[in-house]
This record gives sequence, structure tokens and C-alpha cells, in this order.
Amino acid sequence: MVSESHTFLPSEPDRAVAKDSSRALVEFAGRVSASANGPALSLSVGGKNILLPASLLDFLISLLTETAKGNAVTLVPINAELTTQQAADFLNVSRPYLIKLIEEGKIQHRKVGTHRRVLFGHLQAYKQAEAARSAAAMDELAKQAQELKMGY
Repeated sequence: MVSESHTFLPSEPDRAVAKDSSRALVEFAGRVSASANGPALSLSVGGKNILLPASLLDFLISLLTETAKGNAVTLVPINAELTTQQAADFLNVSRPYLIKLIEEGKIQHRKVGTHRRVLFGHLQAYKQAEAARSAAAMDELAKQAQELKMGY
């Protein structure tokens, strides 16, 4: 079981393999029902077949796509505790702004001595809520622009 985050920075050969693998999985995913129950993918490793759940297919495609682009990919367990600097980096905000969000109760945290720790799952929830709020605001602006016949 993974208990800490792991970062993978792909080499050029890794990128090429990831690109081919991503394309193959996208093609495969197009033929597999999204609601498939049970294993949807079988990998052969060292002569042994490994079955992967259908629910991991989209995750693997995303992982391989980012790898193919040469982006570093980090796997962080949902229950991982991050420092305030790590949390700020994840949200792409300053550490003082993150502290403000914590103090306003917008992001849950716990104290370890004098240090704050934030669960990755709480950051994900905050980020998703903010994305939804932003999308709703953009929809409202577009609606107003259409009502005012601004050409949108």
C-alpha cells in the first residue's frame, strides 16, 4: 500500500511508450462499456496476468497521457497529510492565502504541535467546489451577455 506521494518524471523513451499505450487504451476504452462490472483490462507481466478494474481505465489513460506530454506525475493517496506549503502548491496559491482559507474554515485541517496539516482529500473537495462555483459564475455571465445581446 502506498502511504506517501510518489513523483514520476518521464524520460524520452518513457514518453514514447506512454504515448503508444495511451492511444491503445483509448481505443480499448471506446469498446468497453463504462458501466462494466469486474475486470476490464488484463496485463501480462513476466508471464503472469494481472486484472485491473474497469474503474481504473480512465485514470490510467490520464496518467499515460500526462506522461506522454513529459509532465511529472505525482500519485498522492487521498488520506495523505500535506504541509501548508504543499497544500498551497497543489492549489496554486500562496501559503498565506491558504492559511487564510484554513482560518476562515473553508479548508479543514488539524494541528500537529504548532504545525497545520491538511488532508489531500479536503484539498480535492475544496478545489472541486471552487471549480463548480467558478463554472456557475461563468454560466451566469454568459447568460447575462446573451440577454444583453453582447454577441456571446
